[in-house]
Amino acid sequence: MGKIISFCNQKGGVGKSTSVINAGAYLSALGRKVLLVDLDSQGNTTSGLGLKPREIQETSYLVIMGNLPAAKAIKNTELAGMDIIPANQDLAGATVELVHFEDRDLKLKKALEAEKQNYDYILIDCPPSLGILTVNALMASDEVIIPVQCEYYALEGLGQLLETINLLKNHLGAHIQIKGALLTMFDRRNRLSREIVKEMRRNFPGYVFEAIIPRNVYLAEAPSFSKTILQHDPYSHGAKAYRQFAEEILKIDGYKN
Repeated sequence: MGKIISFCNQKGGVGKSTSVINAGAYLSALGRKVLLVDLDSQGNTTSGLGLKPREIQETSYLVIMGNLPAAKAIKNTELAGMDIIPANQDLAGATVELVHFEDRDLKLKKALEAEKQNYDYILIDCPPSLGILTVNALMASDEVIIPVQCEYYALEGLGQLLETINLLKNHLGAHIQIKGALLTMFDRRNRLSREIVKEMRRNFPGYVFEAIIPRNVYLAEAPSFSKTILQHDPYSHGAKAYRQFAEEILKIDGYKN
């Protein structure tokens, strides 16, 4: 059975989509079968892989609403071993529509259950909020990875996210565990970046990945070419960091590469 991991932080611009795309790329390159689930109506993960959100009919919106089996929404990517359930603007309406369902918090969990046997990893790109879509992602997930940018206000909202996860575990029976925090947008020349790394490791010992994602021009421009960093520039610092991150995930999970 595969493992479902949400990439979650209610702050925008922390590198969630970039991390989902590139972690998925390297996990698949290292021999794992990966499914990405775009749960953000902005569709950055979708467009970052060369799909055009406005032209796609079968999306995560229909899946989470129960109108389409997950298997019918899965699209292949250019990378062997990595597929995606895409998103578009339709997903914005789900926040209001899901309120009317008694099982509104479990819709995604039920939809993805059958796919766990087909993939080693299912990675969910959460929207930048703690609304019902994110709750669905967390309820469906075995683990959560929290991207944290190495910038001012980096820790803002982190406590609220951890509190939300505990509430889901205590009151809704979620089985989710925190896999770790992934430090992103690190600039070694910047004293604040270095201080945030120290602060995170001091405040969350054992919960911060060793891999640190640098601020990197090749990472930033790869989505504009509809490429993962593995395809765009596999020798860049950003590529090496995401490979290390993927290897770390596999090591934690007991895989040998």
